[in-house]
Amino acid sequence: MTDDAFPITIFHNPTCGTSRNALAIIRAAGYAPEVVEYLKTGWTVARLDALLQAMGLSPRDVLREKGTPAAELGLLAADVSSGAILAAMVEHPILVNRPIVVTPLGVKLCRPSEAVLPLLARKPSGFVKEDGEAVIL
Repeated sequence: MTDDAFPITIFHNPTCGTSRNALAIIRAAGYAPEVVEYLKTGWTVARLDALLQAMGLSPRDVLREKGTPAAELGLLAADVSSGAILAAMVEHPILVNRPIVVTPLGVKLCRPSEAVLPLLARKPSGFVKEDGEAVIL
């Protein structure tokens, strides 16, 4: 059920539970989002920079440390520039935290997954996360 008047794009990692839950919330609300598996497609500096600007965040704000080579690449030091982090993210897409969701209502890093709700024009009637621990109404 596509809603061309309300396009949604999710930059998604299917191995991430938070990303899977955010996608499931979007679909439970009746949307058919464009799903970009950024680990496969990669990033460009222009695209990632545009998303960061739209979110009002720096590369460091979306740098994922867990399960990534961030420490090995020396990206965790306070003096590492935004440009260096951005370049590393393009080289190693896993460094970007996820999911990032784009809708006509804004752009947001949706952690936790229910952070996607303010970006949706219509909400699901109810939702249980895949871990079963939280119910979103």
